[in-house]
Formats: sequence, C-alpha cells, structure tokens
Amino acid sequence: MSESRREFTRRSDRIEELVRRIEGEADPALRAVAQELLQAVIELHGVALDRILTAVAELPAAEAAIQQMTNDALVSSVLSLHGLHPATLEERVTAALEKARLYLKSHGGDVELASIEDGAVHVRLHGTCGSCSSSSDTMRSTVESAIYDVAPEVATVIAETIHVEPRQNLVTLQTN
Repeated sequence: MSESRREFTRRSDRIEELVRRIEGEADPALRAVAQELLQAVIELHGVALDRILTAVAELPAAEAAIQQMTNDALVSSVLSLHGLHPATLEERVTAALEKARLYLKSHGGDVELASIEDGAVHVRLHGTCGSCSSSSDTMRSTVESAIYDVAPEVATVIAETIHVEPRQNLVTLQTN
C-alpha cells in the first residue's frame, strides 16, 4: 500500500471513529445536529471540488492537470467518494485489473472482470499454480488491493476462482 493510501486510510478510520462516537451520543438532539453538521461539511466539500474541477478543465493544460490529480491516490479517492472522478468506475477497475494481471501472469494466473453491480465488483480468477497452497489467497488479495486502491467506493470484491490445470506437453514416441 502506498504512503498516500495509508494516510487516506488512517484519516478515514479516524472519521469513522468520530462518526461512531456521534452515533453513540445519548442525547438524540445533539446526535442529530452533529450528523447534520457532518453531512453539510461533506456536501460543501463536494460542491467545492466540483467547482475546482470545472475551473481546471478550462485551463490550457487541463488534461495534464486532471491526469496528475487522478494519479494521486488520495485525491483520486476523494474524487471517487464524491462521484467526481473523471474516469468511470468500470474504467478504473479495468485499469486496476490490468495492473494486477501483470503480477498474476508471472505466477501462472489471470483475472477477468465479470460485472460491477450495487457496489460489488465480481471477478473471475484463473490459476494454474496447483503446487502453491496460498496462490488463490495471494491472487485474491492482489486483485482486491488493486481495485480498492483506485475505487474506494467499492463495497466488496467477489472473486470466483477457476482452477486451470497446467497443460502437459505430450511427446509422441515412435518405434523403429
């Protein structure tokens, strides 16, 4: 996991902890005000980010600037959470699977996107490494990490493992 991704995760965990504390507050009126405040701040940030992207899109080097922003894991994650990422969820997941595929192929595996529906990404893992007891777990973990890094809004990754037996090279024997 990259340093910026760890930082994003650390901050997200802190926010979740504070939200839990608000939800655990005994006074329902105070809890409602705190939740409304949180929602208002999130909406304000979303509107501000949308305006920033609109302004950047009008600059002469807009494409390069937007690409630089989306290459930053933290910025990309925040844009995704606000529904403002310039790439679609499917485009980001497909790119993540392409990256993961390089590693998987080096270990006799592969991955394909089956579907994306209701916050769940369904993938098919293909593997040939029968002698590796943890190869399926490693493949699954590699794919999950790749997807969550580019699409934090994904709720779950569902992986179906399809074991492929390695092909045996046949040798034809001839008698003289």
